[in-house]
Amino acid sequence: MEITTYSKRMGEQNSVKPTRKPIRKIILRDRWLYFMLLPGIIYFLLFKYLPMWGVLIAFQNYQPFLGFWHSDWVGMKHFIRFFNEPTFWMLFRNTVILAIYNLIFFFPLPIVIALMLNEVRKNFLKRFVQTMIYIPHFFSWVVVVGIFYLLFTVEGGVVNEAIVRLGGEKANFLISADWFRTLIMTEVIWKETGWGTIIFLAALAGVDPGLYEAATIDGAGRWRQLWHITLPAIRSTIVILLILRLGHFMGTGFEQIILMLNAMNREVGEVFDTYVYSVGINQAQFSYSTAVGLFESLVGLILVLTTNALAKKAGDEGIY
Repeated sequence: MEITTYSKRMGEQNSVKPTRKPIRKIILRDRWLYFMLLPGIIYFLLFKYLPMWGVLIAFQNYQPFLGFWHSDWVGMKHFIRFFNEPTFWMLFRNTVILAIYNLIFFFPLPIVIALMLNEVRKNFLKRFVQTMIYIPHFFSWVVVVGIFYLLFTVEGGVVNEAIVRLGGEKANFLISADWFRTLIMTEVIWKETGWGTIIFLAALAGVDPGLYEAATIDGAGRWRQLWHITLPAIRSTIVILLILRLGHFMGTGFEQIILMLNAMNREVGEVFDTYVYSVGINQAQFSYSTAVGLFESLVGLILVLTTNALAKKAGDEGIY
């Protein structure tokens, strides 16, 4: 009888489901955490999600005086026009070339510098170098382009003066189509490389020191430790940042390029971002420029989805 009674009591206890707290109580309990989320939520709603409705004007003949709902719908007219424009392939070529340059020359540099800084044992020297390479990130592109103008201008530019003193002739780098992409990439590398090392240094800080000790005992040198321990430890970080970088593959940076453009280098410097500004703001072709911007965004979306799928097949987590 006692065993039966005990079994019944245990059965009754197991049949009782745990009670869940109401959502209202959970929100009330963590109200200050949710309050801290409000600025970020408001920012994304106002500047990221609500403007997405504006892409619909790419399928309209949008007239500001008629408004969003009363403008005529024209379907794919603006896309067809854009793909048939003589400038389309020029814009596509310039944008893709600059994007590939970014992936080849800029993207690996933060990884390399982070690996080099990780090997520095003197904390004072490490912090000093980090500070010096971080500073350019806080300069606006106007300041950066101004600095490069002072360096490369024909009249009193430091670079041209040095060339003349070495027996050469002055070169007008700023209006040369041959030097445009080189200058663009040099500015990007100088300004953003140091800032890009922050994430990789944080990833390197999470590597277990015991792995290096075990590798040292087994006779592995610094290069083998780098190849077999360090790089595999930050592989997922590299993959995620590469996927995010490809999301901005077609966005090569409007402010920098518009400041460097002129009549002499426009043939190699005009990209989708500057073209959207030119036809959308200067010429008030709002629907057409929106169609161009939407095409650029769709290419980025396709690249992100494709790269993420390939990363998952290769055994990485990806971004979702």
